[in-house]
Amino acid sequence: MTRRQLVRGLVGFGVIAGWPLAAGAITQRAHLYDAWKGAFVRPDGRVVDPAQRDASTSEGQGYGMILALEAGDEAGFDAMWAWTQQHLAVRGDPLLAWRWLPGQGVSDRNDASDGDLLVAWALARASLTRPALAAPARALAEAIRTTLLRDTAWGTVLLPAVEGFDTPAGQVVNLSYWVFPAFAELARVDPSPKWEALRDSGLRLLSIARFGRWALPPDWLLLINPLAPDPNRPQRYGYEAVRIPLYLAWAGLASPERIAPFRAFWSSFRCEGYLPAWANFADDSIDSYGASPGMRAIRDWLTAGAAPPADGRTLAQSGYYSATLAALVQAASRQMPRPPAPGA
Repeated sequence: MTRRQLVRGLVGFGVIAGWPLAAGAITQRAHLYDAWKGAFVRPDGRVVDPAQRDASTSEGQGYGMILALEAGDEAGFDAMWAWTQQHLAVRGDPLLAWRWLPGQGVSDRNDASDGDLLVAWALARASLTRPALAAPARALAEAIRTTLLRDTAWGTVLLPAVEGFDTPAGQVVNLSYWVFPAFAELARVDPSPKWEALRDSGLRLLSIARFGRWALPPDWLLLINPLAPDPNRPQRYGYEAVRIPLYLAWAGLASPERIAPFRAFWSSFRCEGYLPAWANFADDSIDSYGASPGMRAIRDWLTAGAAPPADGRTLAQSGYYSATLAALVQAASRQMPRPPAPGA
């Protein structure tokens, strides 16, 4: 069955992989997904980042599987999952090696917990209509829960990877790795109170870890008391943390208070079309080049309810990460209403 035939059949039932489907939105979504897939997915299911020597990551495979599921692309989903199993499931446990390079293969056997979460989430969502996928979803979810979740004074937190983030100064975490919309699905295939505890810890940390002029969360956070940006990495809100408001909104957790710091940052720049990609906490400086279209798509959805532009080819030309963010916004905006404005 072709993707078009699959989509047409699922539209008739009003559902794509268990999600309600608005038939009138399918053309724009398919256009953006097709452009994204054409630019960044090889025929064998490998998701590539051309700007990084055509590297493939567990994060990219997870994003691709989520987007394929949303678009009703069963063949694409299966190809991405098959490539992931064949090339990244090499650790000896269900977790995934995080990076693969052409001509070299796996360049780092360490995992990345956001990639693990994204793949497990995609499998769990797909298992709603394809029960055979529940077993690998459960195995990966269990491995994340038993290997990467740690009880701390700040609650149950997510290690960014098995290795490398326990520093002499303390535990380092990345709050953009809390993929909030995934947790309920993972709890369904792997029943455990740890998933709710992880959600709660993320919300608590986000309420406290606010730095700089706009009280924004950092890309990398050191779990000391008081909390601090990781001193060994750029101390800023930027390319990592930009995903936080997207995940909050996708999970229905974007209360006005939680989104207020991001909206304050987004509304501070009056130059038409301009948005900085990052803000430095040390001196409140901002970058001079500007945010990508994908980063602006997050702002536009959460401030004005605007969907990403329909021109998928133009978005694809903005690069892998930018185009992926825009496609994720489109997926999230179909499922969740725009978060309420302050005072609403």
